Amino acid sequence: MIREVECTKRDKGYAIIFDAMASPCEVLIDSPEQWLASLIGEQVAGEAWRIEDKYSRYQTTSVCGQLNANAGKKCPIDSETFHLLQFADQCYQLSDGLFDITSGVLRKAWHFDCSDNIPSQQQIDRLLPFVGWQQLEFDENHLQMQQGMEIDFGGIGKEYAVDKAILLANQVIAQHAKNSVPVLVNFGGDLAVNGPRDKEQAWHVGVEHPSLAAHSTMVVTIKQGAIATSGDAKRFLLKDGRRYSHVLNVKTGWPVENPPKSITVAAPKCIQAGLLATLALLQGKNATKFLKTQDITHWQIS
Repeated sequence: MIREVECTKRDKGYAIIFDAMASPCEVLIDSPEQWLASLIGEQVAGEAWRIEDKYSRYQTTSVCGQLNANAGKKCPIDSETFHLLQFADQCYQLSDGLFDITSGVLRKAWHFDCSDNIPSQQQIDRLLPFVGWQQLEFDENHLQMQQGMEIDFGGIGKEYAVDKAILLANQVIAQHAKNSVPVLVNFGGDLAVNGPRDKEQAWHVGVEHPSLAAHSTMVVTIKQGAIATSGDAKRFLLKDGRRYSHVLNVKTGWPVENPPKSITVAAPKCIQAGLLATLALLQGKNATKFLKTQDITHWQIS
């Protein structure tokens, strides 16, 4: 795959466009200096591709791919992987076991391609013994999971990459710019900013909220922090009038019932926003009640 970065002029600055993690990505930079915008864009794109190559479950040579291929063995890990596993553990604990990065193995039964191909209970039952964060052991240097298990960082990887991109952009600005430079990083709808635009103006961002009937875009404003969206509008199954969400209950192996089609959450960090949006979806029909108890800014499409 050819990886390219495109830099285009826009109002008050430049836009950097590239593809990563199966998503269109953009970096908006409010600066008249094209060389600075290009430098920030190249650094951010490089970081996104680094994280994709390291943690994609689709790449057999990635860290994730190698850990899955060597399930049953004690495998060495680096500090970055250890910290991601620590965050995954927090997700598991906060969700009472519903957010589990070992649940990806259920994809062998579920293929959310908008068809009516519903797996049998027997297919699911054969996979459930290989789901269970509590069966995984890790420390700062090693990880070991049972043979047949898999981990998947897909639920947190893109949001993690957004936060890393903002940090990297700020480092480049600190090293090369005389003044602050407003930046927005948007990886497939999960986004963060490094602060407000000129004169404390907010960024206006279009967030896609696809529904079954039509695609629509909602404009939200943001001065600080991050926004992440979780939804099932593009990945589901439909049979006999019943819609099966791609959000799975890892305890039963079946889709969560009646979740909202889309939830967008604002938080200081993108990885926090993504976690809260996903936790809300996992509550199914109780998503609204969950969001209200969290006292967070959110937008929901039911």
